Amino acid sequence: MVIYHYHLTGLKRILSIIVFCLILTDTFAQKKVLNTPTYDLDPLHFGFTVGFNRMDFFVYNSGKMYLLDTVFAVNAISQAGFHTGIVSNLRLAKYLDLRFIPEISFGQRNVDYLIWKENHFQKKLMKIESTFLEFPLTLKYKAKRINNYRPYLLGGFSYRRDLSAQKEIKEEDKPKIRLEQNDFYYELGFGVDYYLPFFKFSTEIKYCIGFNNIVVPDNSEYTKSIEKLVSNILVVSFHFE
Repeated sequence: MVIYHYHLTGLKRILSIIVFCLILTDTFAQKKVLNTPTYDLDPLHFGFTVGFNRMDFFVYNSGKMYLLDTVFAVNAISQAGFHTGIVSNLRLAKYLDLRFIPEISFGQRNVDYLIWKENHFQKKLMKIESTFLEFPLTLKYKAKRINNYRPYLLGGFSYRRDLSAQKEIKEEDKPKIRLEQNDFYYELGFGVDYYLPFFKFSTEIKYCIGFNNIVVPDNSEYTKSIEKLVSNILVVSFHFE
């Protein structure tokens, strides 16, 4: 979609600027200039985050599709999106933080159906857009700081509400499956903190896997052919704190 391409292009430009800044930071690090040396002693930090994601589904076929008149196969196709949010970080111990980062994210998953119709196979592509309100709560385990760098691991859970799930389906988009609005996710990831002269910048990658079956049954062959549909999202974030 055009809006996704536009935002991803902007994020690529931001990433290029960030890489340039990191090269400069590395030069300072080699000279052992310690930026913001007391930063991690403060109990509470705030900031903001931007980034991009790749939304996908795990599709569990029902086995009934071969008994139906039309649907023979179902596959998910991941698509790119973007997100932004607010960072809040609570220091629990020397190497452990509690993080709450409410976000809004935009993305899309496509579902590709292989259909037998009129004595030959046809394809039906459903474009399923999602606008998530996200409320992740994670623990961040930090390694020892080396000059102006500190790698970390994170893990936790999140709640997501899909604001697009109950939107009215346009006539030209029918038939189209619906998704449940609410879901919970496991979250696992890793990242690196970079201590710059006036703030901390972090790059982070995490993988989120949904708990629940999110397809809404509608008594059509398009939902009968799916036993379970589970959301999964790959997230790349850039935090500024």
